[in-house]
Amino acid sequence: MNVRQVLPRLILLIGVIAAIIWAALNRDRLDLAALDAWLSGLGFVAPLAYLGLYAVGTIAFLPGALFALAGGALFGPVWGSLLNLVGATIGASLAFLIARYLAGGWVAARTGGRLKRLIEGVEAEGWRFVAFVRLVPLFPFNLTNYALGLTRINFWSYVITSLIAMAPGAIAYTWLGHAGREAFSGDASAIRYGLLALGLLAAIALLPQLIRRMRGEKHRWIDADTLAHKLRKDGVTVVDVRGPDEFEGALGHIASALNLPLGELPERLTEIRASRDRSVILVCKTDKRSAAAVTLLSDAGFRDVSVLRGGMEQWNRDGKPVEISNRERTGPNR
Repeated sequence: MNVRQVLPRLILLIGVIAAIIWAALNRDRLDLAALDAWLSGLGFVAPLAYLGLYAVGTIAFLPGALFALAGGALFGPVWGSLLNLVGATIGASLAFLIARYLAGGWVAARTGGRLKRLIEGVEAEGWRFVAFVRLVPLFPFNLTNYALGLTRINFWSYVITSLIAMAPGAIAYTWLGHAGREAFSGDASAIRYGLLALGLLAAIALLPQLIRRMRGEKHRWIDADTLAHKLRKDGVTVVDVRGPDEFEGALGHIASALNLPLGELPERLTEIRASRDRSVILVCKTDKRSAAAVTLLSDAGFRDVSVLRGGMEQWNRDGKPVEISNRERTGPNR
């Protein structure tokens, strides 16, 4: 790599590091009053300045909720929602490009193990994975932007999906910020806006489940006797989503089960990619984590997914064979 290739990347890297350091040193000064005072002196260019600050803040790992709430307080529920959504999309897109431009080739040449499985899983799902991490507020927004830049996801698919999937959250946080400011100024009607925003945030958390219900994709249950029969006849794939300690613990595990803990499942989907057109049975201690894992597999294109009713607790109560610490048990686990 020659100087002409290295120099632009070095300058960009220095700029990103400088932005992160500046954000860390000035985090305490970035409050609503400071933003309001600064933007008030900019006149008609204040919205553009806010967009730029939001984008830089996203790159520098500043909390997105800070800007989302501030946007509602400073610009109102409508313009604030628009500015927050555009600012978040610009920031997410720039972070994506920075990661791809600065580190994409290096990562591609050196990835292995867990990171490689994550990248392969993301690339296999494409925009579906992007939509999932935007809709489900469990993934760190700023870090996810950079992580997705290390994959080969199409840039415009990433941008468009992010713009659409981030809209509900942007609107909810903006209206919450607007309601907070109005309530502080004595506007009683602001309580209604706050409740609406909280309701929208709750709806976002339930959105994946609501979509599945609208599409008629409820997961199916399977009992221990039926699963035992299938294991003898049909050659199904059993995925145990408990942690490794539980997998080898007192309840044991089904002999042919693959142990893919729920927290690691999104990045390890490639390990069961060959089972997309086969019957997949999800197992955990009871059946709560298994039911949650159905969302990931359904969104990943698995067509035939069932949950063992009652999980390993019921499997043991029914006296089915288990393995514990690599020692096979063929009788009831008592």
